[in-house]
Amino acid sequence: MSVEDREAFLAGLHVGILGVDDPRHDGGPLMVPLWYSYRPGGLVAIETGRKTLKARLIRDAGRFSLCVQDESAPYRYVSVEGPVVGIEDPLPPAEREALAHRYLDTDTASAYLAANHEQLADDILIRMRPQKWRTADFSAFAAEFDT
Repeated sequence: MSVEDREAFLAGLHVGILGVDDPRHDGGPLMVPLWYSYRPGGLVAIETGRKTLKARLIRDAGRFSLCVQDESAPYRYVSVEGPVVGIEDPLPPAEREALAHRYLDTDTASAYLAANHEQLADDILIRMRPQKWRTADFSAFAAEFDT
């Protein structure tokens, strides 16, 4: 993918899969789905509880990865990895609201925010600067088989 294509794809609406080093028990990385935000040329932002395992592991590692994909043909994915460049604690309410409205329609987002107000009050915002990009776009490959 071109730089423009990969950034536009990452900015699109996908559930991201976060990966972060998890040194406990000689296991692999912690991998969890989550909501995120990204604007082309900017930072990846994720929201999580300040005392969650993922928050602790991200603080310890100082970096994380995020992968997003199309789950139907033609398949595409973008994976980014980079350092944490900022943690906002507590999460600014405007950021919380923007993320909810990114993934949910207006009424559902408002209901979600109201129903989870106490839990979300414990959330932080973690920002990562993408340094390494990995991408694949199988559109051209799939087009060869369209008849």
